[in-house]
Amino acid sequence: MTFFESHDARFARFVMGNAPVKKLATGFDWVEGPVWFGDAGCLLFSDIPNNRILRYTPDHGISTYRAPSNYANGHTRDRQGRLLSCEHGTRRVTRTELDGSITVIADSYQGKRLNSPNDIVVTADGAIWFSDPHYGIMTNYEGFAGEQELPCHLYRVDPSGQIEAVLTDFNCPNGLAFSPDEQVLYVADTGRMFSDDPQHIRRFDMTSGRPKGGKVFHSISAGCADGIRCDRDGNLWSSAADGVHCLAPDGALLGKILVPEVVSNLCFGGRAKHQLFITATTSLYAITLNRVGDQKP
Repeated sequence: MTFFESHDARFARFVMGNAPVKKLATGFDWVEGPVWFGDAGCLLFSDIPNNRILRYTPDHGISTYRAPSNYANGHTRDRQGRLLSCEHGTRRVTRTELDGSITVIADSYQGKRLNSPNDIVVTADGAIWFSDPHYGIMTNYEGFAGEQELPCHLYRVDPSGQIEAVLTDFNCPNGLAFSPDEQVLYVADTGRMFSDDPQHIRRFDMTSGRPKGGKVFHSISAGCADGIRCDRDGNLWSSAADGVHCLAPDGALLGKILVPEVVSNLCFGGRAKHQLFITATTSLYAITLNRVGDQKP
């Protein structure tokens, strides 16, 4: 079976011919938002339509971490190791404290309800960045159909709790990732539901902690970019309709990891952060790479 498609000689150093794409679990409806917990040796991810967050451990397989999950989508960890989650059902971003209690990070902006927070990252200064497209309120499949009160923005929440709309010229911002040195921000625009908006990844240079520019970095040729992650060398790994695409820092397509389902998201994990976990429609996959992810902590 062919697991890879090379488009640049550099890609040969990133993959190993004897490391297969493994299906770890299946039978879900639309899985998203993987996040690795190295200290617990497990992966958390969302099965959005079934309103649950699932846990995968190599020794025990799948179990339920939280149900109901308020139709949670994307997750990350903050610098203290706490879980941050984007919830469609409650239209908010939350933090799970170390004692299990829930703190609301953001649920409104300028007196109006958020749409359906989607993906999330934390920077070294402790700021929380999240995208807020409208996918979770357009139908009842991934949450509850409801009125859209705000445009689809990308937000930054200061450690003090102040929320700011930092990018406001997207149709629907989705996946986001910073380069390892946090000097570049990548944001996927997947377009408004039921429209033919352009779909691409945009690149922003960070100046004094704020994104500037925003030129198109890359347009995925099979489907569109949804979840995105950087490795420690600054290569960007993106979801796509045919698998995972690896992009060089200059935007060139280096190669593809072929997956038999539409990929929604991905994250690095495992004992050396050298495994790529892939959420793809109804299943969870993983592959071992000759790369190390940039996730923190």
